[in-house]
Amino acid sequence: MMTYLYLFTAIVLEVIGTSALQASQQFTRIGPVSLMIMAYIASFFFLALTLKTMPVGIAYAIWSGLGIVLISLIGFVLFGQKLDFAAIFGIGLIVLGVMVVNLFSNSISH
Repeated sequence: MMTYLYLFTAIVLEVIGTSALQASQQFTRIGPVSLMIMAYIASFFFLALTLKTMPVGIAYAIWSGLGIVLISLIGFVLFGQKLDFAAIFGIGLIVLGVMVVNLFSNSISH
């Protein structure tokens, strides 16, 4: 259970870092740049903790897949970025893929 808590924390921190990267306006705003650096470092720390008990391929698939979904939602809500049908459909496939890995894969301990 702690593995998933570490992984979820890594994902949230990575999304915060990526949101701060967008808000930094190409590294011209020091506050968002500082937040981005701290969030990315902390994200990789928690990802490393996850890798103690979860295979790297599985952890990275979940980390990147859910990160894509969350940052797409944040881009839509906070930054006014549009998502067309193809983008929404593709993101849905990513969610489905993460669910398949978590529910049916024997590569991770349940």
